[in-house]
Amino acid sequence: MKAANTVPEPDRISGAPHPRDTLRLIGQSEAESFFLTAFNSNRLHHGWLINGPRGVGKATLAWSIARFLLATPLQTEGGLFGDVLPPPNTLNIAQDHPVHSRTRAGSEPGLFVLRRPYDEKTNRLKKQITVDEVRKLKNFFALSATDGGRRVVIVDAADDMNISAANAILKVLEEPPERCCLLLISHQPAGLLPTLRSRCCDLRLLPLSPADMALALQQAETTSQADTEADFNKEPEIEMATASKSASQGHAAVLAELSAGSVGGSIRLSNLDGIALYRDLISLFSQLPNLDRSQAIRLADTAAMRGAEDRFDMLLNLLDIFLSRLARSGVTGQMPAVEIIKGEFDVLRKAAPNPASGRAWAESAQQITARVQHGRAVNLDPAALILDTVFRMQKTAAL
Repeated sequence: MKAANTVPEPDRISGAPHPRDTLRLIGQSEAESFFLTAFNSNRLHHGWLINGPRGVGKATLAWSIARFLLATPLQTEGGLFGDVLPPPNTLNIAQDHPVHSRTRAGSEPGLFVLRRPYDEKTNRLKKQITVDEVRKLKNFFALSATDGGRRVVIVDAADDMNISAANAILKVLEEPPERCCLLLISHQPAGLLPTLRSRCCDLRLLPLSPADMALALQQAETTSQADTEADFNKEPEIEMATASKSASQGHAAVLAELSAGSVGGSIRLSNLDGIALYRDLISLFSQLPNLDRSQAIRLADTAAMRGAEDRFDMLLNLLDIFLSRLARSGVTGQMPAVEIIKGEFDVLRKAAPNPASGRAWAESAQQITARVQHGRAVNLDPAALILDTVFRMQKTAAL
């Protein structure tokens, strides 16, 4: 059996701390205020759908809410002498509170985390959350009810549930146990059952600004480098003066632009040297409609090497981003807010000089997306798929 500390976690981004270890929620004050308003008005819903783009802090918010609910006394309990407690104005819990150590250790009796399980037979994570995992909630509710406190369930991600699991969660939402709160994390809420969405209070998170991105990246780096037995009595220090290059304001602005404000996406870009890869694309397309075929082949080959699956995915994503920027700049006649690579705007102006060319790039992007999806479905050679995309872009530029 695989050791517990070596089992991969489906709700953790490679190279980043787990959301349970991220103690400061950055850039989502509106969502935090919305939840606190509901809590303080005694209208706390039993089901919350925390949704938004990947990597903007949905899981961090869910863990913050979980700690808050588990550490905050029920309003009927009052203070030490029965006095009425003032309404809380933050989700933050004192770092010496036992809830922190219990949630980090996975020993908090009032918390259940529902996520894709690890399959010991195949030595990999299952692709879906199954109904068998949801059925474990029955024992959780039965055992946790004995202490009389709140019970919190985090579903990360609700998008991973198969239809049977989704229906089982729906039944819980329709007949929620007493003092229970379900936090469903979703990257694509439109794909969930309509009845499931209707039973939850919607909590939408937005992409981060460049300034917030810089803080979030610095926090991720600080947390990742910290000793796992760090002293929780100390507040996390976020000092821009000592921020590394990847967390600087300029670099963060570029990462925010490429990742659409996603911290998770920015971390992946940093881990895979995505900015350098985008620079290679701009260099390749700088002479459109002409194209250096040998340069294109070298680029495709680097993404098709054994063990380069993540780089292949990154390259396809960057090609899609470049196509979108071409189409948008051509149709609107305006450059994007941030120039990712020096000289990128010159390439955009040359390849998409007018609305007609912008519409041609938009149509080409749709066709290329369909071809990429088909190519991946039939396991087309990665290098061939990259080259097919590049040469189709060359044809569009020559129109």
